[in-house]
Amino acid sequence: MYNEYMNIYKLNDQQFRRRTGVKKKTFEFMLTLLRENETKKQKEKIGGRPNKLSEEEELLLTLSYLREYRTLFHISQDYGISEATCSRIVRKVEDILIQSQEFHLPKRKEKLLNKDSLEVFLVDATETPIERPKKN
Repeated sequence: MYNEYMNIYKLNDQQFRRRTGVKKKTFEFMLTLLRENETKKQKEKIGGRPNKLSEEEELLLTLSYLREYRTLFHISQDYGISEATCSRIVRKVEDILIQSQEFHLPKRKEKLLNKDSLEVFLVDATETPIERPKKN
């Protein structure tokens, strides 16, 4: 996967933005935030298994999820990780970017609450007897 990151990073600015959705400067800033968070975790000695993906790959994974509207299953297959791990990475990166207060990523609940129009569906679920033949 690291080769893919290097191939994407070699693209010119316009192509890089088309691929990731952000400029190279913004990507690098996001990457520094992720690395700072990782060093902070290491200083606090929060243990656990080492990450399979690098910070660059985690950021690319999250950006591809947000930009391309692909399912976590498809993305996890590309990166060779489980779907649950993919979901945890997306949430972790989103949380780090939001906590920095440099980026504003609306939460899913905010998107639902900010709708101008409200759609209501009514379903009639009354019981009705079903005619069945009686056994002899």
